[in-house]
Amino acid sequence: MRPDPAAPLAEAAARRHELTRAKAIQALRELDRAGVPVTFAAVASAAGISRSWLYTQADIRSQIQRLRGARNGEPASPVPSGQRSTDASLRARLTTAQQRNQSLAEENARLRRQLARALGDQRSARTRSGNDPAP
Repeated sequence: MRPDPAAPLAEAAARRHELTRAKAIQALRELDRAGVPVTFAAVASAAGISRSWLYTQADIRSQIQRLRGARNGEPASPVPSGQRSTDASLRARLTTAQQRNQSLAEENARLRRQLARALGDQRSARTRSGNDPAP
């Protein structure tokens, strides 16, 4: 059986394709991490590849579209996706803030009662002494 003369070319093309994909994904992650708007032009420029090639890669294309909010017509977020809050973390932060507010309200009420008691005691002391100024 004779070796296929095109096999080395096919292997080289596959390696080049994987290298290009790796560059594109790396550029996409770095742009997102830096908070830079992720666009096809920005990814292509950062990776040193063509925009047209990016459009042919369905998974990379959908990631770029998701990060720039093209599907929902949302503006691009300046916060990298890895740093964006999830609904669960926002609920947890809200619950913590509500508990802290409740604790502060209780402490505030306790301090008001304490102050009112101290002022009442002071007033009573003056009344008992007949409000006589000290000689």
